[in-house]
Amino acid sequence: MSVSPYATLAELGAALRKREVSSLELTRFYLDRLEKHGTALGAVVTVTRERAESEARRADAEIAKGKWRGPLHGIPYGVKDLLATRGIPTTWGAEPYRGQVFDFDAEVVRRLGEAGAVLCAKLAMVELAGGFGYDTADASFTGPGRSPWNTGHWSGGSSSGPGAAVSAALVPFAIGSETSGSIITPCAFSGVTGFRPTYGIVSRHGAMALAWTLDKLGPMTRSAADCALVMGVIAGRDPKDESSLPAKLAWGAKPQRAKRKIGVIEASYEGVQAEVRANFEASMKALEALGHELVEIELPDLPYGPVVSTIVDAEGASAFEDLLVSGKAKELRCAADHIGGYEGAATLAVDYLRAMRVRKKIRAALVELLTTKVTMLAAPSRATVAPPVDVKFRDAYPGVKSGPSVIGGMNLAGAPAIAMPNGTGLHGLPTSIQIVGAPLADRDVIALGEQLQTTTAFHRRVPPGFE
Repeated sequence: MSVSPYATLAELGAALRKREVSSLELTRFYLDRLEKHGTALGAVVTVTRERAESEARRADAEIAKGKWRGPLHGIPYGVKDLLATRGIPTTWGAEPYRGQVFDFDAEVVRRLGEAGAVLCAKLAMVELAGGFGYDTADASFTGPGRSPWNTGHWSGGSSSGPGAAVSAALVPFAIGSETSGSIITPCAFSGVTGFRPTYGIVSRHGAMALAWTLDKLGPMTRSAADCALVMGVIAGRDPKDESSLPAKLAWGAKPQRAKRKIGVIEASYEGVQAEVRANFEASMKALEALGHELVEIELPDLPYGPVVSTIVDAEGASAFEDLLVSGKAKELRCAADHIGGYEGAATLAVDYLRAMRVRKKIRAALVELLTTKVTMLAAPSRATVAPPVDVKFRDAYPGVKSGPSVIGGMNLAGAPAIAMPNGTGLHGLPTSIQIVGAPLADRDVIALGEQLQTTTAFHRRVPPGFE
């Protein structure tokens, strides 16, 4: 094939428009990579070859007639297997739903189809998106997701398949989901760039619900610029999703190089792995060299973790009440998930309501921080590199501190964030930085990521053995 499997979306689009490659050729190339590597990486549930080739042929016919749908026209992609796809199993990563088939496409899938993108795969995920409290990487009927950088280590959850698939160029981009860390974490552990949008910016119609007031869908890609291209297609008001926002953001606008005041949360990189800290500090120097002002700050002292946990426990137990009542939770792969849902169901209404009240205070405090004291926040995406697949998470890296709950707090606030690879740590595994903005500052967050990636090349690195 005339283009690299690791080409950006803009590069792939240019090759398609110049007729250097056809969509069918491109699609078959990625389908072959999915079939060759997908199972070994625990990244794939279903390869959708028949649908993909049909969509690719349609794209080629339209492009030949001069009908250009936009920057994703003819480009293959995959989705986390919690998004409904007409006539194709949507398993939620869980044995009890392995044969589940819907007769419609999720809104995100529909919009990507309208943009001419080509669906190649349903990608693996942690069962039920981790809602029952899994404690090992082996928490899906497809087995543990594996980082292409070191296959003895986890690709991250719960969007484990999208993380591994994009990292190994099994697809050029994928759609993942985040309730509290499920895009940021696999991006960090798999070494890819991903974006968690403001809550409500992307429709969740047709997506599995874990926690209705927290769930978000977003792109996992090779670069920040790729994130902007995908968001330009999937974002926007959808009357089928009552949480959907009417906000219109200029996704296609040229990134502004405005000087930003970036809050650096000192406690977020104290006690982390040495390589994580060193790479984060190097990223901060790069941002400073670009003209941005760095300000040491502290997050407001609020119970981010307990509030997130309470909400996910209560809403998740309600979402999967059928598993609990039927006893089919025992069919889940991870032993911790056999009882986690029942523990969530024991959450008292008074505790859930208290958590929701405290959440309002958390959101107000964080929004004030991001709009009056700093423009954005920066922190390591995770305190460690990916843990081994064969140990419990708590035993992987003893003595490492995770710092304040940046991920938890910002998900409670519905704030956007981008995660980007920024170096290498233990075992040859990637490290990552996250940049967070105020709600609805999505385009600004991605723009800062684009700017940082013009001065670094970590997002261009290729995992050995997957060239």
